[in-house]
Amino acid sequence: MGIFASILGKLGIGGTAASTRHRPATVGPAARTPGGRGVAPAPRPAVAIAASKPIPVADLLARIEAKAGASGQKLEWKTSIVDLLKLLGLDSSLAARKELATELNAPTDVMDDSAEMNVWLHREVIARIAANGGNIPPTLLD
Repeated sequence: MGIFASILGKLGIGGTAASTRHRPATVGPAARTPGGRGVAPAPRPAVAIAASKPIPVADLLARIEAKAGASGQKLEWKTSIVDLLKLLGLDSSLAARKELATELNAPTDVMDDSAEMNVWLHREVIARIAANGGNIPPTLLD
C-alpha cells in the first residue's frame, strides 16, 4: 500500500468504485469430477468492494480536527504536509515525503528543493483527497 493510500485510510476514505476481486481457492474436501477422473477445483468466491461515498465537509474536517485535538501538539495541518502526516500518524521524514512526491508524480524541479516539494505535496495531497471523495473546503484547495 502506498503512502497516499495510507493517508486516505487514516481519514476513513477507502474502497474503490464497485469492483470485484477474487480470493484464492481454498483447500477443502475434494469433489470428484463427473466420471470420477480427478478432483474439481474449489470455486473462487467473488468479493464485492463497496463504492466509497463522498464524506461531507463537516465530517472530514471534524475527523481531522478530532485527531488534531487528541494529538496534544499544535500542528498546522492546513498548510504543512509534515504536520498533516504527523497528525495522521504517518512517517513525515524527508525520505517519506520524497517517496510520496514520487508516488504522486511530482515534477523533477520540485523534487530538488525540499521547501518547494513540501508546498507542492500539501496542495497535491489535499486536491487528491478531494478527488477521492473527501469534500474539502475551497479555502484549503487554493
